[in-house]
Amino acid sequence: MGRIIALDFGTKRVGIAVTDPLKIIANALTTIHPNEVNAYLINYCLKEAVEKIVVGLPMQMNGQASESEIHIKPFIKKLEAALPAIPIVRYDERFTTKMALQSMIEGGYKKKDRQDKKRLDSISATLILQGYLLSVQ
Repeated sequence: MGRIIALDFGTKRVGIAVTDPLKIIANALTTIHPNEVNAYLINYCLKEAVEKIVVGLPMQMNGQASESEIHIKPFIKKLEAALPAIPIVRYDERFTTKMALQSMIEGGYKKKDRQDKKRLDSISATLILQGYLLSVQ
């Protein structure tokens, strides 16, 4: 039984979240630069069994893909080439950044901590993964 990894892809940072082996709980893992993601995931997959990778699908309110898709599609092609045995699926990530910020506020994070974009991106990846897990149950 493998874990599921979720990515909140951005041109400056990629938030990464992962499930436990039973795929019950989603946890923030890290946030790294987009150029380092493939190497990080290859290394991670050598240490842990990974069943699937979920990449956030940024959508506009009208249901069309957002402009950031022009960066995400080439990233996914490289990721598929680097990890051909692991399926990659997409999951709607609308509002995850706003939800992540709200969860930080409700969690008692100080304003200075809420400005940490790395933390925000890893929480967004966790929300993407939680949403995905709920959608496949």
